[in-house]
Amino acid sequence: MGDFFSTIMAPIEWLVAWIMYGFHTALTAIGMPSGSGWTWALSIVGLVLVMRAAMIPLFVKQIMASRKMQMIQPELQKIQKKYKGKTDPDSRQAMTQETMALYKKEGTNPFSSCLPILVQSPFFFGLFSVLNGVDEIASGERATVGPIDQPVAAEFEKASIFGAQLSDTFLGSDSINVKIVTAVLIVLMSATTFLTQRQLMTKNMPASALDNPFAKQQKLLLYILPIVFAVSGVNFPIGVLIYWFTTNVWSMCQQFYVIRRMPAPGSAAEASYHARLAKKGKPIPGAAAAAAAATAAAEAEAVAEEGAKKSGQRQQPTGKKRKKAKGAGGNAPAGGKPSGATTAKDTPPSDSAKPSTS
Repeated sequence: MGDFFSTIMAPIEWLVAWIMYGFHTALTAIGMPSGSGWTWALSIVGLVLVMRAAMIPLFVKQIMASRKMQMIQPELQKIQKKYKGKTDPDSRQAMTQETMALYKKEGTNPFSSCLPILVQSPFFFGLFSVLNGVDEIASGERATVGPIDQPVAAEFEKASIFGAQLSDTFLGSDSINVKIVTAVLIVLMSATTFLTQRQLMTKNMPASALDNPFAKQQKLLLYILPIVFAVSGVNFPIGVLIYWFTTNVWSMCQQFYVIRRMPAPGSAAEASYHARLAKKGKPIPGAAAAAAAATAAAEAEAVAEEGAKKSGQRQQPTGKKRKKAKGAGGNAPAGGKPSGATTAKDTPPSDSAKPSTS
């Protein structure tokens, strides 16, 4: 099993090593010391930048999927309530079909929000493996990984920041400098994890979407995940902690930008977004049609009032009987005869006009 895992991770380790070495070469080319811990630390930061830039589409998809999963919770609860207590196979299948139909309609699923983490995990383990094996590469016990051969690994192993080597761990070293640096990085890593999740839940979710079991589970994870990272962080090399802290900062800033520009409907972020647009005099998305309809209604009302003022009175509707009575009075309808007039056919002939019978 170990050999199988190593075979799968070998290409990832090779890619991680080349990206780090490429940034290290670029940094030394601009004058930074080759053996400095800061040069190698910035190389790890460069690795994060390359990875996360390539994952931007996945990250945006994660934000949208997480938002939709929160907002469809009321509909999911209706489906669950509909089949509550029904354990027969037909009911369970029907509930599953309705749930999947809802996911398809909204264009999301529970696994979409986990996709960036799943994609990023191999690179995390690849970096962990490279940093954890630097001493073995330097001593010749392990084969080279990409451009990191024995001389490069020896240089990397000696590189340090604040007196702590990048390959050291909190539990694996007795140096007070190592423990202080790792403790600070673990706190920063946990804090950025908490702030990133909190920003998503408090800024980009409507109040209605936060009042459901799924949201309560997410809120619980908001406090559990930082604790998990803090406990596990004592086993991570300093270089891995730098990587994790940097990727958390990237996630937090990227998420802030996405929420600011594409807030969820009904959220606090959307209210702030509309307020900024109104302050700048720009149209609010979705409000253009409503504003046009309100303007048209106001103009129609103004025209009607102006017409009523000119006529002096409001024209009353005329029924059919009143129309007939009016036609029999003074004014005939167009094409008809004048009121009160008779034709020759209607007037009886006079005596003088009658023919004589004698």
